[in-house]
Amino acid sequence: QVQVVESGGGLVQPGGSLRLSCAASGFTLDYYAIGWFRQAPGKEREGVSCISSMDGSTYYADSVKGRFTISRDNAKNAVYLQMNSLKPEDTAVYYCAADEYCSGYPDEYDYWGQGTQVTVSS
Repeated sequence: QVQVVESGGGLVQPGGSLRLSCAASGFTLDYYAIGWFRQAPGKEREGVSCISSMDGSTYYADSVKGRFTISRDNAKNAVYLQMNSLKPEDTAVYYCAADEYCSGYPDEYDYWGQGTQVTVSS
């Protein structure tokens, strides 16, 4: 069975850091592009970051460039999103998703996790 599970969310003060994990079962994440998306209440789901399957290219939304870093650990069949210098506007449910290629459009992705809540507040 193909499953993707996120973890690592929580409550953090502005300027703090969190690391989100995306773990896969039933397939090898190394052969998929893995994207991170987020959705705040009343807003559309938006792309945050992506790492490609072939050359390892990474992509970031302008709002998180210089603050977030996406990476792979193939031995653990996992992808991580390191989030630094967090801002209140980063508050959202964060999802990881898998597809053939990186895309900023949620409808392009085949597999989704259940989401993990990130709250940035003082």
